[in-house]
Amino acid sequence: MPRIIAIANQKGGVGKTTTTLTLGAALVERGKSVLLVDLDPQSSLTIALGVNAAGRSMYEVLGSTEPGTMSLREIVHQITPRFFLAPSDIALSRSEAGLMVRLGRESVLRKILQNVRSDYVLIDCLPSLGILTINALVAADEVIIPTVSEYLALRGIALFYQTVHEVRTINPTLKVCGILPTFYDQRLLHAREVLEAMREKGLPVFDISVGRSIRFAEASLAGESILTYARTNPGAQAYRKLAEIVDEP
Repeated sequence: MPRIIAIANQKGGVGKTTTTLTLGAALVERGKSVLLVDLDPQSSLTIALGVNAAGRSMYEVLGSTEPGTMSLREIVHQITPRFFLAPSDIALSRSEAGLMVRLGRESVLRKILQNVRSDYVLIDCLPSLGILTINALVAADEVIIPTVSEYLALRGIALFYQTVHEVRTINPTLKVCGILPTFYDQRLLHAREVLEAMREKGLPVFDISVGRSIRFAEASLAGESILTYARTNPGAQAYRKLAEIVDEP
Protein backbone atom coordinates (compact mmCIF):
# COMPACT_ATOMS: atom_id res chain seq x y z
CA MET A 1 0.00 0.00 0.00
CA PRO A 2 1.27 3.50 -0.80
CA ARG A 3 1.69 6.18 1.81
CA ILE A 4 -0.98 8.76 0.99
CA ILE A 5 -0.39 12.40 1.93
CA ALA A 6 -2.90 15.19 1.32
CA ILE A 7 -1.47 18.68 0.78
CA ALA A 8 -4.32 20.81 2.06
CA ASN A 9 -5.39 24.17 3.44
CA GLN A 10 -8.71 25.90 2.81
CA LYS A 11 -6.83 29.16 2.20
CA GLY A 12 -5.68 29.76 -1.35
CA GLY A 13 -2.30 31.07 -2.42
CA VAL A 14 -0.28 29.25 0.24
CA GLY A 15 1.78 27.01 -2.04
CA LYS A 16 -0.19 23.75 -2.02
CA THR A 17 0.49 23.00 -5.68
CA THR A 18 4.16 23.97 -5.46
CA THR A 19 4.52 21.78 -2.38
CA THR A 20 2.81 18.81 -4.02
CA LEU A 21 4.96 19.02 -7.15
CA THR A 22 8.27 19.77 -5.47
CA LEU A 23 7.91 17.33 -2.58
CA GLY A 24 6.96 14.66 -5.11
CA ALA A 25 10.00 15.42 -7.25
CA ALA A 26 12.23 15.36 -4.15
CA LEU A 27 10.89 11.95 -3.13
CA VAL A 28 11.59 10.67 -6.66
CA GLU A 29 15.17 11.96 -6.26
CA ARG A 30 15.35 9.71 -3.20
CA GLY A 31 14.45 6.69 -5.34
CA LYS A 32 10.73 6.53 -4.52
CA SER A 33 7.86 6.16 -6.95
CA VAL A 34 5.28 8.92 -6.63
CA LEU A 35 1.76 9.48 -7.96
CA LEU A 36 0.52 13.06 -7.85
CA VAL A 37 -3.27 13.46 -7.79
CA ASP A 38 -4.59 16.84 -8.94
CA LEU A 39 -7.87 17.27 -7.04
CA ASP A 40 -8.32 20.96 -7.87
CA PRO A 41 -10.59 21.94 -10.79
CA GLN A 42 -8.28 24.92 -11.40
CA SER A 43 -5.76 22.29 -12.58
CA SER A 44 -2.66 24.28 -11.61
CA LEU A 45 -0.63 21.12 -10.98
CA THR A 46 -1.69 19.61 -14.29
CA ILE A 47 -0.88 22.80 -16.18
CA ALA A 48 2.49 23.17 -14.44
CA LEU A 49 3.45 19.70 -15.68
CA GLY A 50 2.32 20.45 -19.23
CA VAL A 51 -0.44 17.85 -19.35
CA ASN A 52 -3.64 18.25 -21.38
CA ALA A 53 -6.29 16.38 -19.39
CA ALA A 54 -9.43 17.25 -21.36
CA GLY A 55 -11.76 14.25 -21.28
CA ARG A 56 -9.33 12.07 -19.30
CA SER A 57 -9.11 13.63 -15.85
CA MET A 58 -10.01 12.88 -12.24
CA TYR A 59 -13.56 13.86 -13.14
CA GLU A 60 -13.88 10.78 -15.36
CA VAL A 61 -12.60 8.67 -12.45
CA LEU A 62 -14.59 10.18 -9.58
CA GLY A 63 -17.74 10.89 -11.51
CA SER A 64 -20.49 13.14 -10.22
CA THR A 65 -23.96 11.97 -9.25
CA GLU A 66 -23.00 8.64 -10.86
CA PRO A 67 -19.67 6.75 -10.63
CA GLY A 68 -16.90 7.68 -13.05
CA THR A 69 -16.54 6.08 -16.45
CA MET A 70 -12.74 5.51 -16.36
CA SER A 71 -10.27 3.82 -14.07
CA LEU A 72 -7.40 5.70 -12.48
CA ARG A 73 -4.95 3.73 -14.62
CA GLU A 74 -6.60 5.04 -17.80
CA ILE A 75 -5.90 8.70 -17.03
CA VAL A 76 -2.45 8.58 -15.40
CA HIS A 77 0.45 10.28 -17.22
CA GLN A 78 4.09 9.41 -16.66
CA ILE A 79 6.13 12.58 -16.13
CA THR A 80 9.55 11.00 -15.60
CA PRO A 81 10.62 7.52 -14.48
CA ARG A 82 8.82 6.75 -11.15
CA PHE A 83 6.89 10.06 -11.34
CA PHE A 84 3.22 10.03 -12.35
CA LEU A 85 0.24 12.40 -12.49
CA ALA A 86 -3.50 11.83 -12.28
CA PRO A 87 -4.57 15.13 -13.88
CA SER A 88 -7.50 17.47 -13.40
CA ASP A 89 -9.53 19.79 -15.56
CA ILE A 90 -12.43 22.19 -15.02
CA ALA A 91 -14.93 19.33 -15.37
CA LEU A 92 -13.89 18.21 -11.89
CA SER A 93 -15.94 21.11 -10.49
CA ARG A 94 -19.03 19.06 -11.36
CA SER A 95 -17.85 16.35 -8.95
CA GLU A 96 -17.94 18.81 -6.05
CA ALA A 97 -21.72 19.14 -6.34
CA GLY A 98 -22.53 15.71 -7.72
CA LEU A 99 -20.75 13.67 -5.06
CA MET A 100 -23.02 15.14 -2.39
CA VAL A 101 -25.88 12.85 -3.42
CA ARG A 102 -23.74 9.70 -3.62
CA LEU A 103 -23.84 6.96 -1.00
CA GLY A 104 -20.47 6.83 0.79
CA ARG A 105 -19.55 10.16 -0.81
CA GLU A 106 -16.66 10.84 1.58
CA SER A 107 -14.85 7.60 0.68
CA VAL A 108 -15.01 7.59 -3.12
CA LEU A 109 -11.36 8.60 -3.58
CA ARG A 110 -10.12 6.17 -0.90
CA LYS A 111 -11.61 3.25 -2.84
CA ILE A 112 -10.07 4.52 -6.09
CA LEU A 113 -6.59 4.68 -4.55
CA GLN A 114 -6.71 1.22 -2.95
CA ASN A 115 -4.78 -0.53 -5.72
CA VAL A 116 -2.12 2.13 -6.42
CA ARG A 117 1.37 0.61 -6.35
CA SER A 118 3.47 3.75 -5.96
CA ASP A 119 5.46 4.32 -2.78
CA TYR A 120 3.71 7.67 -2.27
CA VAL A 121 0.50 9.34 -3.37
CA LEU A 122 0.44 13.12 -2.94
CA ILE A 123 -2.96 14.81 -3.30
CA ASP A 124 -3.09 18.47 -4.30
CA CYS A 125 -6.31 19.76 -2.72
CA LEU A 126 -8.40 22.73 -3.77
CA PRO A 127 -8.68 25.76 -1.45
CA SER A 128 -11.92 24.78 0.28
CA LEU A 129 -13.29 22.39 2.88
CA GLY A 130 -15.79 20.89 0.45
CA ILE A 131 -16.43 17.27 -0.45
CA LEU A 132 -13.33 16.92 -2.66
CA THR A 133 -11.04 18.00 0.18
CA ILE A 134 -12.94 15.73 2.59
CA ASN A 135 -12.36 12.85 0.15
CA ALA A 136 -8.64 13.60 0.15
CA LEU A 137 -8.49 13.62 3.97
CA VAL A 138 -10.49 10.40 4.24
CA ALA A 139 -8.15 8.73 1.74
CA ALA A 140 -4.96 10.05 3.34
CA ASP A 141 -2.68 8.65 6.01
CA GLU A 142 -1.34 12.12 6.72
CA VAL A 143 -1.83 15.75 5.79
CA ILE A 144 0.76 18.48 5.24
CA ILE A 145 -0.56 22.02 5.71
CA PRO A 146 1.32 24.71 3.77
CA THR A 147 0.64 28.17 5.22
CA VAL A 148 1.81 31.74 4.95
CA SER A 149 2.95 33.37 8.19
CA GLU A 150 0.05 35.77 8.67
CA TYR A 151 -2.41 36.21 11.53
CA LEU A 152 -5.48 35.34 9.42
CA ALA A 153 -3.73 32.19 8.20
CA LEU A 154 -3.22 31.18 11.83
CA ARG A 155 -6.97 31.49 12.46
CA GLY A 156 -7.62 29.44 9.32
CA ILE A 157 -5.43 26.61 10.59
CA ALA A 158 -7.63 26.35 13.69
CA LEU A 159 -10.64 25.83 11.40
CA PHE A 160 -8.73 23.28 9.35
CA TYR A 161 -7.83 21.34 12.50
CA GLN A 162 -11.53 21.19 13.37
CA THR A 163 -12.17 19.61 9.97
CA VAL A 164 -9.38 17.07 10.56
CA HIS A 165 -10.98 16.22 13.92
CA GLU A 166 -14.34 15.62 12.23
CA VAL A 167 -12.79 13.54 9.42
CA ARG A 168 -11.25 11.24 12.06
CA THR A 169 -14.74 9.87 12.73
CA ILE A 170 -14.37 8.23 9.29
CA ASN A 171 -10.57 7.98 9.06
CA PRO A 172 -9.39 7.63 12.67
CA THR A 173 -5.72 7.14 11.73
CA LEU A 174 -5.38 10.47 9.89
CA LYS A 175 -2.57 12.53 11.36
CA VAL A 176 -1.04 15.93 10.68
CA CYS A 177 2.46 15.36 9.34
CA GLY A 178 3.30 19.02 9.85
CA ILE A 179 2.68 22.67 9.01
CA LEU A 180 4.99 24.08 6.34
CA PRO A 181 5.66 27.85 6.37
CA THR A 182 5.70 29.11 2.78
CA PHE A 183 6.50 32.51 1.24
CA TYR A 184 8.35 33.05 4.50
CA ASP A 185 10.42 36.21 5.00
CA GLN A 186 12.36 36.09 8.25
CA ARG A 187 13.08 39.81 7.97
CA LEU A 188 9.42 40.56 8.77
CA LEU A 189 8.62 40.77 12.48
CA HIS A 190 4.98 39.79 11.85
CA ALA A 191 6.04 36.61 10.06
CA ARG A 192 8.37 35.63 12.89
CA GLU A 193 5.70 36.37 15.51
CA VAL A 194 3.07 34.25 13.74
CA LEU A 195 5.49 31.35 13.41
CA GLU A 196 6.35 31.60 17.09
CA ALA A 197 2.65 31.75 18.00
CA MET A 198 2.05 28.52 16.10
CA ARG A 199 4.81 26.78 18.02
CA GLU A 200 3.59 28.16 21.34
CA LYS A 201 0.16 26.65 20.60
CA GLY A 202 1.87 23.29 20.19
CA LEU A 203 1.23 23.07 16.45
CA PRO A 204 3.60 20.73 14.58
CA VAL A 205 5.47 23.33 12.52
CA PHE A 206 8.31 21.91 10.44
CA ASP A 207 11.77 23.20 11.33
CA ILE A 208 12.16 24.33 7.73
CA SER A 209 10.48 27.11 5.76
CA VAL A 210 10.18 27.98 2.10
CA GLY A 211 10.98 31.56 1.14
CA ARG A 212 9.70 33.56 -1.81
CA SER A 213 11.52 32.96 -5.08
CA ILE A 214 10.74 33.76 -8.71
CA ARG A 215 12.43 30.46 -9.58
CA PHE A 216 9.28 28.55 -8.63
CA ALA A 217 7.22 30.41 -11.23
CA GLU A 218 9.97 30.09 -13.82
CA ALA A 219 10.20 26.34 -13.17
CA SER A 220 6.44 25.99 -13.70
CA LEU A 221 6.66 27.84 -17.01
CA ALA A 222 9.43 25.44 -18.01
CA GLY A 223 7.23 22.46 -17.09
CA GLU A 224 9.56 21.13 -14.41
CA SER A 225 10.24 21.37 -10.69
CA ILE A 226 12.64 23.79 -9.11
CA LEU A 227 14.81 20.79 -8.20
CA THR A 228 15.92 20.46 -11.81
CA TYR A 229 15.40 24.08 -12.89
CA ALA A 230 17.45 25.67 -10.08
CA ARG A 231 19.04 22.85 -8.14
CA THR A 232 20.90 25.00 -5.61
CA ASN A 233 18.08 27.45 -4.93
CA PRO A 234 17.23 27.66 -1.19
CA GLY A 235 13.65 26.66 -2.00
CA ALA A 236 14.87 23.50 -3.71
CA GLN A 237 17.01 22.68 -0.70
CA ALA A 238 14.06 23.25 1.65
CA TYR A 239 11.91 20.76 -0.24
CA ARG A 240 14.74 18.22 -0.30
CA LYS A 241 14.91 18.55 3.48
CA LEU A 242 11.12 18.15 3.70
CA ALA A 243 11.35 14.97 1.62
CA GLU A 244 14.05 13.68 3.94
CA ILE A 245 11.81 14.31 6.96
CA VAL A 246 8.76 12.73 5.31
CA ASP A 247 10.72 9.71 4.08
CA GLU A 248 12.39 8.91 7.38
CA PRO A 249 11.78 5.26 8.26
